[in-house]
Amino acid sequence: MTTVLIVAALLVLVGLVVALLYNRLVAQRNRVDEAWRQVDVELHRRHDLIPNIVETVKGYAGHERETLDAVVQARGDAASAGSSRADQAQQEGVLGQALGRLFALAEAYPDLKANTTFLELQRELASTEDRIAAGRRYYNANVRELNTSIESFPSNLIAGMFKFKKAEYFEVEDVAVRSAPTVDFT
Repeated sequence: MTTVLIVAALLVLVGLVVALLYNRLVAQRNRVDEAWRQVDVELHRRHDLIPNIVETVKGYAGHERETLDAVVQARGDAASAGSSRADQAQQEGVLGQALGRLFALAEAYPDLKANTTFLELQRELASTEDRIAAGRRYYNANVRELNTSIESFPSNLIAGMFKFKKAEYFEVEDVAVRSAPTVDFT
């Protein structure tokens, strides 16, 4: 009888450990998803600001078609990025580079640099970029926690059993995209 009780207690203990590890993995996965949704909100805000910036620049530098078209194309690609978060991160990096070229172009037009609408849009975009960076750091921290749990013993056993997958970091892979142009917002 004692052996049966010991075996039952061990089975209950193992069941509790499995349940706790499973619940922790679910909570971490949900934090990753929530963090991504926050980044996505800011990315959409960024995408919404860009047409206004392009239209303002067009009024002053309409003949700079190539740069304006590159920004519009990059915005379109980023707004409809691929299914993976890595694809979207890459497209956002390309968009950031195109915006850098747009603001560098604006340096050549003193009237544009003094335009209050343009200055306000620059401030809005800078604020949005700060929120995207903070959201990206929060998202990547949650990804790190989830991935560590998926790879660590004994939670890796539970993760494998219930088919938990590692999450993708939101990072730019392309070296050319990583090197952002220097932009002076003064």
